[in-house]
Amino acid sequence: MNVLLIGDVIGKPGRRLLEMHLPPFFQQYELDFAIANAENAAHGFGATPEIAEELMRMGIDILTSGNHIWDKKEIIEYMSKDSRLLRPANYPRAAPGRGYALVTSKSGHKVGVINLQGRVFMAPSEDPFAIGMEIVERIRKETPIIFVDMHGEASSEKQAMGWFLDGKVTAVFGTHTHVPTADDRVLPGGTAYVTDIGMTGPYDSVIGIDKDQIIQKFLDQMPTRFRVAKANPILQAILVEVDAQTGHALSIRRITQKGEEEE
Repeated sequence: MNVLLIGDVIGKPGRRLLEMHLPPFFQQYELDFAIANAENAAHGFGATPEIAEELMRMGIDILTSGNHIWDKKEIIEYMSKDSRLLRPANYPRAAPGRGYALVTSKSGHKVGVINLQGRVFMAPSEDPFAIGMEIVERIRKETPIIFVDMHGEASSEKQAMGWFLDGKVTAVFGTHTHVPTADDRVLPGGTAYVTDIGMTGPYDSVIGIDKDQIIQKFLDQMPTRFRVAKANPILQAILVEVDAQTGHALSIRRITQKGEEEE
């Protein structure tokens, strides 16, 4: 089976890229399942119920998130009702929503998806390693096909999670930094790994935001309301081929697709 992992979706430019390219992707790559990080899908910060539904209508099976998931307050009630939008599993147990899900793929296989958040250079959260392993062991009783979104700032922490879960999950993929890394590979135990997929949004930017605003912020340190950039939209994703019987990754491949600029 083939699974598409989509890097952080940034605002309207990112959503339009998916609208344009996902339908042909499903045919071209014979996709069984798709996962996207949606925590920046609403104007670059957070997600709304309407946008979550929009992305899932495009064919995305599970939406993951991270530290920006609460930026739009209207998402809180929605997350308590729809388990297809995840928040990091190592957030406090009292937080709304769920940190993992089990979903049936188009080919009929059960797929587990876990959302974790790192602790290095990030807001305080519980141990992603201990909680991640606990959930992996729970899901493996039902399926060996498990994908882990490790949403984190530090490449070392993401790499450590990859090695920690090697052979126990199908893939560990990093999100959050919006900058793609060139270390996509299948680890010795059969787990596909990449430190960061990158982003699906405007490439001529600073991690999706208007570059002139960010430069000015570095120059004067004054507060400002950031705008999502528009120029040179690009879709960055990872395609993982999976042995559905063992849950092992057979291959990992980077996919990059340019889009049309917003007027």
